[in-house]
Amino acid sequence: MKMSAAEICQILKEGELEKRSDNLLQFWKRKTCVLTTDSLNIYADTQKRTKGKELKLQSIKKVDCVERTGKFVYFTIVTTENKEIDFRCPGEDNCWNAVITMALIDYQNRKAIQDFKTRQDNESASPGQQERRMARAP
Repeated sequence: MKMSAAEICQILKEGELEKRSDNLLQFWKRKTCVLTTDSLNIYADTQKRTKGKELKLQSIKKVDCVERTGKFVYFTIVTTENKEIDFRCPGEDNCWNAVITMALIDYQNRKAIQDFKTRQDNESASPGQQERRMARAP
């Protein structure tokens, strides 16, 4: 399944999110985030001038530990390397955790369909494969 550049770069959500720093004091830092169909981009400033971090959806295992307090919704993104990245967003908004989760599910579904089609194409390309399948049929 080939996707056009417009489909890959489609913005699903854009706005502010707070990320817990990795240092010892673990301060919450406000970040400008852009979620696309392919990645979560995190910038230090609102103009997106600084070089941002790109977290590809293929490197995200799950969105975990969702907790709602009076003011914030806290959630953790777990990467495929089991690194945990903590975020929080205001509780009154359509929160980021749900949008990221849905984008991740959509990405995984698209990848599964692409893998299935690739496997089908590979099987149909090898002529002996069909004969072997027919030989196994009752």
